Amino acid sequence: MTTETNNWMLGIDVGGTFTDLTALDSNGALTATKTPSTPDPSDGVIQGIEKMAGLLNVSTTQLLERCTLLVHGTTVATNTILEYNGAKVGLITTEGFRDEIEFRRGYKESVFSPRLPAPYPIVPRRLRIGVPERLGSQGETVTPLDENAVREAIRFFKAEQVEAVAVCFLFSFLNPAHERRVKEIIGEEAPEMFVSLSCEVLPQIREFERVSTTIVNAYTAPSMKHYLERLESRLREQRFAGELFVMQSSGGVQNIVQSGQLAASCLLSGPAGGVTAAAFIGERIGYKDLITVDMGGTSYDVSVIEQLQPTLTTESWISRFRVALPMLDIHTVGAGGGSIAWIDSGGLLQVGPRSAGSTPGPACYGRGGTEPTVTDANVVLGYINPDHFLGGEMKLDRSLSEQAIRRAIAEPLGISVIEAALAISEIVNNNMSNAIRFVTTQRGYDPRRFALLAAGGAGALHAGRQAEDLGIDTVIVPGFAPVLCALGDVAANLKVTELRTFYGSSANLKLDEINSLFDRMEQSAREKLGDGGRLKLNMEVRKFVDMRYAGEVHEVTVPIRTRTRKITDLNMEATIATFHDLHERLYAHKDTKQEIEILNLRLDLVGVRDRIHLQEAPFGEEDPSAALVSKRQAYFGPVPDETSIYDGAKLVPGNLVVGPAIIEQWGTTIVVYPGHEALIDANGNCIIEVRQGREAV
Repeated sequence: MTTETNNWMLGIDVGGTFTDLTALDSNGALTATKTPSTPDPSDGVIQGIEKMAGLLNVSTTQLLERCTLLVHGTTVATNTILEYNGAKVGLITTEGFRDEIEFRRGYKESVFSPRLPAPYPIVPRRLRIGVPERLGSQGETVTPLDENAVREAIRFFKAEQVEAVAVCFLFSFLNPAHERRVKEIIGEEAPEMFVSLSCEVLPQIREFERVSTTIVNAYTAPSMKHYLERLESRLREQRFAGELFVMQSSGGVQNIVQSGQLAASCLLSGPAGGVTAAAFIGERIGYKDLITVDMGGTSYDVSVIEQLQPTLTTESWISRFRVALPMLDIHTVGAGGGSIAWIDSGGLLQVGPRSAGSTPGPACYGRGGTEPTVTDANVVLGYINPDHFLGGEMKLDRSLSEQAIRRAIAEPLGISVIEAALAISEIVNNNMSNAIRFVTTQRGYDPRRFALLAAGGAGALHAGRQAEDLGIDTVIVPGFAPVLCALGDVAANLKVTELRTFYGSSANLKLDEINSLFDRMEQSAREKLGDGGRLKLNMEVRKFVDMRYAGEVHEVTVPIRTRTRKITDLNMEATIATFHDLHERLYAHKDTKQEIEILNLRLDLVGVRDRIHLQEAPFGEEDPSAALVSKRQAYFGPVPDETSIYDGAKLVPGNLVVGPAIIEQWGTTIVVYPGHEALIDANGNCIIEVRQGREAV
C-alpha cells in the first residue's frame, strides 16, 4: 500500500515532560516519536502530529485527513486536581449533611500519622449548602425538594462566581428525581454553570465516596471539557475527520463528550494506556500474567495483569481525595531517573521521593542541577552512554555526575564514588521491588508466576535486578517501551461502565430483579457508547457483582460468567464459589457456609475493535555481533565488568544477547545483567531470561 492510499490510527499520550505519539498504518507498520510537552497540552499534540507527519513523509493535513482514529491519553484532569487549579465549585446537598465531605470516613488515609493535616477543601464550607429534601432508604420521597431554596443557593453561587455545581442528595442513587430537578433549575438560573450529579457520576451507596467523587468531577470537568473542545477544533481545522476518543482510567476509551462530562473517569488516563498496551503485548507473545512497571523521570508505576485482565480498584485516592470510579489498580512511588539521593539526619542514604524533574534535572544534564540522582548513578556505573542519551539528541556530562555524588554522598559516608553510585542503585531497586510486593504479595499474588514487563525511559535499566529480588524468571522490554502508553491508546477498546446499587443475599437471590436491572443498565450503556462511528465494533457485555460476607464493610467485585443473556441459578452458584476463592486470596479467609450479601451490580459494555496486526520482521541469526558497537567498563558490583554494547536498531529477531551487555535504543537503555540472556522476537521485543542467583523476597 502506498503513502497515497494509506490510513493511520494515532495514539497520543501527553505526559509532564514529553508528548508521545504512535502511528499505526493500514499495513501494521508502527511509527513512534516524542516531542516536548507544552503549557497548553494541545500545542504539544499539534507539534507532535507535525513531527509524525514528517517521519511518514506526508503533510500534517494529509496525515489528519487519513487518520481514521485518534485516541488521546491526557493528564489535564490529573494536573487540575494535583495543582489545585480547578473550577470554583459549590455543593448542594441534603440539609444537615453539608459537612460529609470533611467528616470523610471518620479517619485519615494514614491512621499512623497524627499530624497529617486535613486535605485542601475543594469546596469551602460557605459554598456547601444544604436544602430541604429527603428520600427514604427505598427511594421514596419523605420530604419534597424545596425548589425556592435551590434557586436561592444558585443565586448565591452566581454572586460568588461559582463555575461548577456538585449535587449529592441522600439515596439519590435509588431515585434521581430530586437531583435531576436541581439540574433543570440550574439550567434556568445559571445555564453557564457546569453541573455534576451524583446519580450520574456514581449511583451507589456510601455517601462520602459518592459526594467526594461528584465534587472531584465538578472540579476537573470544566477544564477538561474546555481543553477537549479546543483540541477537537484545532484538529478539525486541519481536516481531521476521524473518530476522537480519550483513554479512561479503567483502560477503555470513550468519546470526548463523555470525557468532558465525566472528567473524574480520566484521572489516570495517561498510565492506563501503558497497562492496556502491556495486556495487548502479552496476548501477542503468549504471556497472560504480567507485572507491568513504568519508570520515568519522577515516578515508578506498577500494576498487575492476570489472565490478560488488568486489575481494577474502586478505592483510589487522588491527591487525598476519594474517587470511587473503577480505575486500573496502579501503584505509584517516587522512584524515577530524576529521584534525588540524599543522607538523612541519621546518616542513612535515601533515594527519592523528591525529584530533580526535567529542569534543572540530574546533574549530568548540565542545566544547573547539583544534587545526585538515579540517572547520575547510572551514568557513573556505565549503564547510560553520555553520548547516546535520547538516541544522541542530548549529551550528558559524566564529570558533573561524579562531582554531585562525591560531594553529597561519597565524602559524607567515607566511600568511593563508585560505591556510592552502587548504593544509590541498590536502594532505588529495593524501593521499586517493594512497590511490586505491595501489588503482589500483599494482595495474594505470587510474583514468581508472573513475567515482568518494563516500560518507560528508565524501566529497562533496573528491571533485571528487580526480577532477581522477586524470583521472576522473565523480563519483557517492549520494542516501543518509551511510548508504551501511546501504543496502548491505539490498542484500547471502547468501554462504558454502568453501576447500580442492589441489595440482595445468597439466601434470596431475586434473579428476576437482577436480570431486569442488568437489562436496563445495558440499554443505558448502549445509548452512551453509540455505534463507534467509522469503527467496526463487536459488542461484549461483561457483568459483575459486589459481594461480601454478612457483616463486612468492604466488598469484592466478582465477575459473573454466563454465555446467555439471562443469569441463572447455576451462574450465581459459580459466582459465589468465585467470591469465596477471591476472598481467601485477598484476606486468607473463606467460609462457604456464611451468608453472602450483594451490594452493587456492575456492567461493562465493551466495543471490541478489529484485532490490530503489527508487522513482524523475519528471524535472523542467533549471533548479534552485527549490532555490536563497542565494549566498555560497567559496574554490576565493586569490580567493573567488560560489557558489550549493542545498537538496538541493528538487532534482528532471533539475536541472542548474553550478559553482561547493554542495548542502546531510541528513548531507552536495556541492561542485560551478568548471567541473563536477552532474545529479540519478531516484534522487536526484548525477552530477558533471568538466571536466579538468590531467593525471592
